[in-house]
Amino acid sequence: LFDGVYPFYPQQRKAAVFDISTIIVTVVFLTLACSFLLITPGIRGRARLYWTLRILLSLFVGVVIVVVQFTGDWESGWVQANTSYKSFSPVQVSADIGLHIGLAGVNVTLRGNPVEQINETINYNEHFPWSFGADYDHSYNQGLQKGLPSPILYVAEKFSSQSPCGVHRQYRIAGHYASAMLWVAFCTWIISNILLSMPALVYGGYMLLATGAFMIFSLLSFSTVRNSPMCLIQIGNSTLHVAYGGSFWLMLAVGLLCLVAGITIVAMHHLNLDMLKTFFDLREDKAEEHQEPLEVFINPHFVSKDL
Repeated sequence: LFDGVYPFYPQQRKAAVFDISTIIVTVVFLTLACSFLLITPGIRGRARLYWTLRILLSLFVGVVIVVVQFTGDWESGWVQANTSYKSFSPVQVSADIGLHIGLAGVNVTLRGNPVEQINETINYNEHFPWSFGADYDHSYNQGLQKGLPSPILYVAEKFSSQSPCGVHRQYRIAGHYASAMLWVAFCTWIISNILLSMPALVYGGYMLLATGAFMIFSLLSFSTVRNSPMCLIQIGNSTLHVAYGGSFWLMLAVGLLCLVAGITIVAMHHLNLDMLKTFFDLREDKAEEHQEPLEVFINPHFVSKDL
């Protein structure tokens, strides 16, 4: 034994704490933010504050659009119950069961209360994908073969294609179209940044409006699953209910932020263009365009008489 376990045999799986894809996307955008912030000391006056605010808000919108593609809390719910731990066993355990639904699949969490019970560590987090190219039923059958705890298999079975609940198809299609809308929003976000830096401010505002609109469309696409009645998830004497999670509300907030920013830019373009150009540090360009040509004095000794 090495630290109480057999070192040459497969070890017990541990619950996932962070999603690798989320970490990668976050690190990339943090690197971009730090790189842009290194430039701020070279910007003078109030333009430094405006420039920093624009960059941070833009990167925040971009990272949210990408990260929520991989999060698993568009819908989530928890319940505490006394339930059987293994099939064909009368042993009951006290545990917290969590259900986290994302665009690409569902995560089922089982955490003992306390974690150490019946001489075992009860801490599971199992992912069952349903995105296009993934086979949910195959993942569920693998869970059966591995002998996952009964509460996890019971909750996961509700979303299988063979379940009488019939929600597998709705969640899969809704998640697919919501993801597609978010990728379109990411493209319009890139175009808006290009237009605002050219600068073509009013068209950048229009693309911000399009970005916010596609984000709202993704929320509407995902919310269509609520049109299908969900089977009750009865665990022991308790019922597991799901509600919109953090990713859903974060997307709603950022989508409204893009709509407000786009409307503000378009309105300022028509009502107060000078203030808008001040925020985007373009007043110097305007001053140069309207600057009167300088008077030039020529020394006659260096100019030929023919000229």
